[in-house]
Amino acid sequence: MNEQQPQGFLHWLKESVTVKLAFISFLVLLLLIPSSMIDGLITERAARQEQTIKEVSDQYSGSQLIQGPVLVIPYRTQITSKDSKGKETVEESIENLYILPNELNYKAKLTSDVLHRGIYEVGVYNTGIKVSGNFTPADLGVVSLSAAQLIPEKAKLIFRISDLKGLKTNPQVKINGQTLTAEPATFENLFANSLQVPVNLKGLVDQTIPFQFDLDLKGSDELSFLHIGKTTDVELTGNWPSPSFDGRYLPDSRTISKDGFSAKWRMLYYNRRYPQQWTVDNHMLTDDKKAADATFGVKLRLPVDQYQKTTRTSKYAILIIMLTFISLFLTELIGKRKVHMFNYILIGAAMIIYYTLLLSFSEQIGFNLAYLVASVATITLVAVFLGSLLNNTKAAIIFSAILTLFYSFIYVIIQLEDLALMIGSIALFMIVATLMYFSRKINWDGQ
Repeated sequence: MNEQQPQGFLHWLKESVTVKLAFISFLVLLLLIPSSMIDGLITERAARQEQTIKEVSDQYSGSQLIQGPVLVIPYRTQITSKDSKGKETVEESIENLYILPNELNYKAKLTSDVLHRGIYEVGVYNTGIKVSGNFTPADLGVVSLSAAQLIPEKAKLIFRISDLKGLKTNPQVKINGQTLTAEPATFENLFANSLQVPVNLKGLVDQTIPFQFDLDLKGSDELSFLHIGKTTDVELTGNWPSPSFDGRYLPDSRTISKDGFSAKWRMLYYNRRYPQQWTVDNHMLTDDKKAADATFGVKLRLPVDQYQKTTRTSKYAILIIMLTFISLFLTELIGKRKVHMFNYILIGAAMIIYYTLLLSFSEQIGFNLAYLVASVATITLVAVFLGSLLNNTKAAIIFSAILTLFYSFIYVIIQLEDLALMIGSIALFMIVATLMYFSRKINWDGQ
């Protein structure tokens, strides 16, 4: 009698549907470990891509941000101070008056290309930018100055290109009938790594001063502009087929085709965070937050980011594994053929290896084709394994159809993006309803 009880318990353990489900649940949780390792591998590969893009950009030329020009006019001011005995002394000091353009126009044409470093791609461009506009007389009353204080013969025009390595020719600035060659502004803090031209404005400070210059430069990834004109107009065209318009301001008009894009911006100073003129503060334009609020432009977005899509796909790994195990479990019950627990482990391993296949192939042939290759390979492997295991071709075909449905569902979810939550919720509701239907007559204590 005592020997029959352990044998009966062992038989129950072997035949119990509940015990089998408990093992499957434990295995699903256990597979979270390699699944998280796959996520880490994807993150590592994506970081390597970013590092490679940065290296190529640093060697070629980085993202370009065009800032300026700004007119700088020195002026004399007197500073009164007292010594320890209360004696007053008056010293003359030289400060700067900063004036932003009244009208600022940029017209740029990008000729883009793709550089390759191993399996990685970097969007680069060459561009010619025509910069023009004018400065109107400053409102000296706003800054508490008089015309007599100004030193217009020592004025300067200052502008900045974020990566000077990208300059292909020396900019020639035409301002008020003068043609001047820009030089590095070594001791100027208005912009970091700025260029300047000295300009004699004696007798002209009460007049409108036009300017014009061309920039011939190269860059990578992004071309941006700083909105500092009272009116800033930008006309931008290029041959990149998949641009992304970034920054605080979107274009007023734009067209995008397989041959390229064109976009136009027109911005007034009402939303600009800079005054039209100010004195003393030579760090006004180096404030990162203000600059971010006034920057806009175009980014050369690569059409497919396989790492982002692979990451999104891997987030559904446990769902796919769980549905696969449940389908296999139901196949056992319906077909009256048992599948050993070790075989569940092998199938789970195949489900995990699927994501390394997807990641490695997507780096070589793109995400969509890699998804097809990895899915077909995994479905075929599992179906053939089950067919030989159960000695039932029909069951293998049905199971491969189920897996195909699962992977097709995930692919649709990845492509939909905005509707992914709604479609996914509906599909999961239908799956739960199906499982409820098939689980009605299951004997949870034994077959």
